Amino acid sequence: MAALVCAWLAGAIPAPAAPQPPVWRIHAIRYATIPKFRVASLVTGADTTRTLDIAMMFWLLEGPGDRRVLVDAGFYRPKFVTSWKPADYVKPSDALETLGVSPRSIDDIIISHVHWDHLDGADLFPKARVWIQSEEYDYYVGAGGVPAHPGIDSLDAAMLAGLMKAGRVKRVAGDAQEILPGITAYTGGKHTFASQYVSVRIGKGTAVIASDNLYLYENLERHRPIAQTLDSTSNLAAQERMKKIASDPRLIVPVQHTAVLQRVRFRHARAVRIE
Repeated sequence: MAALVCAWLAGAIPAPAAPQPPVWRIHAIRYATIPKFRVASLVTGADTTRTLDIAMMFWLLEGPGDRRVLVDAGFYRPKFVTSWKPADYVKPSDALETLGVSPRSIDDIIISHVHWDHLDGADLFPKARVWIQSEEYDYYVGAGGVPAHPGIDSLDAAMLAGLMKAGRVKRVAGDAQEILPGITAYTGGKHTFASQYVSVRIGKGTAVIASDNLYLYENLERHRPIAQTLDSTSNLAAQERMKKIASDPRLIVPVQHTAVLQRVRFRHARAVRIE
């Protein structure tokens, strides 16, 4: 054994290769459409007369050992469905089941931020751990599960606090944190106090799931911040960083755009593969 170690140190035997992070498969899941949404509410400086039918999506990541992770969880509580009247709506858990994926098989949910259309469905997946930025949780969820800030709905604050009490919430400690092998969380878009986006290692390199830190491809192409941000400079910096993180600009995935469904390969009527 000593001779082998000496030979390795001398360079006669190649050093063992570093283990590679796992490769994930990413699927964008469309569970609803919001018709005729104002583009000016998505892209700073856009024509106020323009509208767009936006696809409401969350993402399924499938990894080694049948591990399944969601990025965001959509919404399902009646107050949101009634007030927004989405077209072609199905409950997020039902959208997964149409793909043959049981809600009970979801191991983790990465919540990009606390807005209702991303957080509300988290309790539809009974075995999942929920990952959220620590500062995001503390800023929005008060004692006893009451909202500490109006940016979170009261029902979702209570739900998230209940998951925390049950030991199912994992706090992410800031920027550039690898929260699961091959999946890293970043902050800086400032859509909310501490919103996050993630990079995911896939077969062709690294993809970025931007969530609401990037609404449309138009934000990137025209270098325009999202219209709903606490800090436009921070948002533009996050967009530039995404370009450096992703292996290819095509692998930067904005949150609400039917064009996502046109640039990637279909798996199902409600799902497309990001590759």
